[in-house]
Amino acid sequence: MSDSNKTDLFLLTGIPGQEDVHLWISIPFCLMYVISIVGNSVILFIIKTDPSLHEPMYIFLSMLAVTDLGLSITTMPTILGIYLFNSREISLDACFAQLFFIHSLSFTESSILLLMAFDRFVAICNPLRYASILTRPRIAKMGLMFVLRGFILTFPLPFLLKRFQYCRANVLSHSYCLNQEVMKIACSDITVNSLYGLFITLLMVGLDSLFIFLSYVRILKTVLKVASPTECLRALNTSVSHLCAVLLFYTPKISLSVLHRFGKGSPPLLQILLGYVYLLVPPLMNPIVYSMKSKHLRVRIIRLFVKRVSSSPGSSAGDMGDEKHNPAITFGTLPSETT
Repeated sequence: MSDSNKTDLFLLTGIPGQEDVHLWISIPFCLMYVISIVGNSVILFIIKTDPSLHEPMYIFLSMLAVTDLGLSITTMPTILGIYLFNSREISLDACFAQLFFIHSLSFTESSILLLMAFDRFVAICNPLRYASILTRPRIAKMGLMFVLRGFILTFPLPFLLKRFQYCRANVLSHSYCLNQEVMKIACSDITVNSLYGLFITLLMVGLDSLFIFLSYVRILKTVLKVASPTECLRALNTSVSHLCAVLLFYTPKISLSVLHRFGKGSPPLLQILLGYVYLLVPPLMNPIVYSMKSKHLRVRIIRLFVKRVSSSPGSSAGDMGDEKHNPAITFGTLPSETT
């Protein structure tokens, strides 16, 4: 950290005016943290140990679970520290490290949602070439490329912030560090940081959301050409979980970005709540949504827990965990997801 920085630490913020009930507020946050960690870990374990789930859609889902785990691990410690221990202080270097991982993982999640949209596009619009297009080597290359894209573009942010002097109020409006928030309290010219932040946001989130939208326009056109209404609904149903994940991620993300840049008169509580929704809800809801909508995944999860219960002392032998998997749909099944 530069000696010219007049502020050695930042103060994080919980929910203003609710300091007396911080301990009670910590309870839902603790539950969200536990559910996020357990849910995404179970998804990863199921996909890794079940060869029948080693398909493109589930590989992308495992990437999403890893990213969600990273976001939970990166954000929850400071959030719980505020509400459980009133620990608001964070050093500049720790803050810069946290915002680097938050933004990198957030951009990575956007990229993975784009890859999942591409998977649905190929599965519905070009099903005969699905296996030849989404091969494992190609999936690995696309995944690595998009992960590196997010981390490389985010890498300059901490260094751009580190060169500033921070001599204004050192209170941040969130329970974690974000580039836009730290940048605002610098007493230097932040034009370069502001333009670079806008550039990578438009390049990553803007382009990704645009391509996802265009892919679903093509998907909708394709399914509307299907003669059978049943087949049309079944084709759209395979994309419901992905659409939920897209809405859960992009709606608060874009709303928060707009408020940070243009909503100077917006209520502080609105920014705080949107910040929590943006970073905490997707890791919590993604494993739930995909488990509910994917029958293959749901059956595996039920088998896992039934097997654990039946293997405990006093339980009866012979449970559904030993049954052979029987696909729910055997006629004209769309690749990767059966509901």
